[in-house]
Amino acid sequence: MAMANTTKTSWRLQEIAAHSSNVACLALGKNSGRLLATGGEDCRVNIWAVSKPNCIMSLTGHNNPVECVKFNNSEEQVVAGSQSGSLRVWDLEAAKILRTLMGHKANICSLDFHPFGEYLASGSMDTNIKVCMCAGHTQAVRCLAFSPDGKWLASASDDSTIKLWDLTAGKMITEFTAHTGAINILQFHPNEYLLASGSSDRTIKLWDLEKFKMIGSSEGEMGPVRCLAFNLDGCCLYSGAVDSLRVYGWEPDRCFDVVPVGWGKVADLAICNHQLIGVSYNLANVSSYVVDLTRVKKSGSVIQGVIQNDQPLTEPSPKGSTLRRNYDRPLTTCSTQRVKQSSESDRRSPEGERRSPSSEDEKESSAEIRNPEDYKEIFQPKMASSTPILRVEPTVVATAPRPIPVVTARPPTNHPPAPHPAPPPVVAMTKAKPQPSVILSSRNEPIGLNVGDFLPPARNNRPSVLGDDEALAQIRKGHDTMCVMLTSRHKNLDTIRAVWGSGDVKTSLDSAVSMKDLSIVVDILNIVNLKPSLWKLDLCTSILPQIEELLQSKYESYVQTGCTSLKLILKRFWPLISDTLTAPPSVGVDITREERHQKCKACYKLLKNLSNVVKNKADQVGRHGSAFKELQLLMAPLDY
Repeated sequence: MAMANTTKTSWRLQEIAAHSSNVACLALGKNSGRLLATGGEDCRVNIWAVSKPNCIMSLTGHNNPVECVKFNNSEEQVVAGSQSGSLRVWDLEAAKILRTLMGHKANICSLDFHPFGEYLASGSMDTNIKVCMCAGHTQAVRCLAFSPDGKWLASASDDSTIKLWDLTAGKMITEFTAHTGAINILQFHPNEYLLASGSSDRTIKLWDLEKFKMIGSSEGEMGPVRCLAFNLDGCCLYSGAVDSLRVYGWEPDRCFDVVPVGWGKVADLAICNHQLIGVSYNLANVSSYVVDLTRVKKSGSVIQGVIQNDQPLTEPSPKGSTLRRNYDRPLTTCSTQRVKQSSESDRRSPEGERRSPSSEDEKESSAEIRNPEDYKEIFQPKMASSTPILRVEPTVVATAPRPIPVVTARPPTNHPPAPHPAPPPVVAMTKAKPQPSVILSSRNEPIGLNVGDFLPPARNNRPSVLGDDEALAQIRKGHDTMCVMLTSRHKNLDTIRAVWGSGDVKTSLDSAVSMKDLSIVVDILNIVNLKPSLWKLDLCTSILPQIEELLQSKYESYVQTGCTSLKLILKRFWPLISDTLTAPPSVGVDITREERHQKCKACYKLLKNLSNVVKNKADQVGRHGSAFKELQLLMAPLDY
């Protein structure tokens, strides 16, 4: 056994039943190499830790089979595309849906995140690429890849072409046409202006992105090329072939090594700590494999060389001697919060609203945390300092195969609770008291909990003594989920605080709205309500839709905040709105007046909708009824 551990180059890590029906797609997180997302015909996206047998999180919302999944660079978000052409993006740290896009008219075939979180690109069977700017293949778009500096997007299609797009100019730079079959995979070199492509024509081609020409073509593959990955330092290129891993060099073209691996048709590759992780799937099962890259030849003697134009192979250039240009990366990367902040505007944009003929019925999207311990272990340390990921070593046993021991994980980190957390979720108890229709802001007992539920049943009418372990187990019910929620809220508030520091109240509020967490909106409104001079007409158009949700909330504190904000808007802005809308048209062109007129018109429409909510609530008794009656009087001019 000791000898096997020291000589084995590749081994099977585990096999899991990933979905209740067939697996349709999967993707590894390329940052850590230890996260796996699977999409199935059961319309779910499941998140796994490589080498662990249990699902961490199950994401729902699609009504059609999931056909493509992709992590962003930080592995904090995952996007999934369905058979109907819809896209859903989830925030894995916050365990919630970020946005839904319905722009495509057919199956989603390819996805990629911009390296700095500014764009999300998607390719479809409808032949279109969605990055708010590109459209241009004649057949299905099978692969998308952003350049490491985030300035270019490469797309590959069943039409055998590769197109390179300039994201700044919004146009195509060049087109490569040397492949003779559908192109399945694209990979940018991590440093140099070099692009690798793998095709169903059984070739791998390399393209110089300065001179826009092909510099190499390796033709040793036995079947379609589906997976490629550059070594982290860019010294060689790995190709996941059927039951083997091939290691290629270029200038000149050569194959350094072929490693037998029993992964069948491998679907994705990732590199972590000198190990290559490969995953494949068959029906409902997903298998993962490990290749020890320290035992793989990346240079030196050539196993197979490809001679072009009847010329003999030459010695490769010394490493580092290339004159090819390197990518210019920004000193600091943009926060992925830009994706989160733009989610609401994307949803309201014409592109986001366009639905395909076979579009899905709206279904509530959710992120169900199935394994809180693994969830905190993997996602919560991202908010603090991280520790190195240890290697996975092979295990040789004489009994039936079973999952390999867990990758050594980072310890969970405790985080301070967020200011102004939302009222806690109701914990399901067998003897729970019925909840009131309105949860008061001041109360002396938790809602939905019965103290008797924490005590064991009495025997022979004698009170039983509750042990410490039993008491703690009862108290901790729902604790992990609550910690995840509070940690996420604390992080969101820190983000809002950073924006607020710039003095832009409108952007701060828009950011809070885009997070889709009413408690964050309530926190911001409670500050703005204390200083009416901060209110502007722009602010009203953003916050009125949120006030409608607050007025219908079951939490008394939310209703109170909503009422206060609506009163301020009516007292400060109704005269301006009324005068602007009833004023006669001006002579000539007055852009400022026209913009103000459009804002007032939007506010009037939103206030009109709110007046119906207020009328329905005005019949209530007590403090709430009085607040809504006052609002009804203030909104009476809307009816004239």
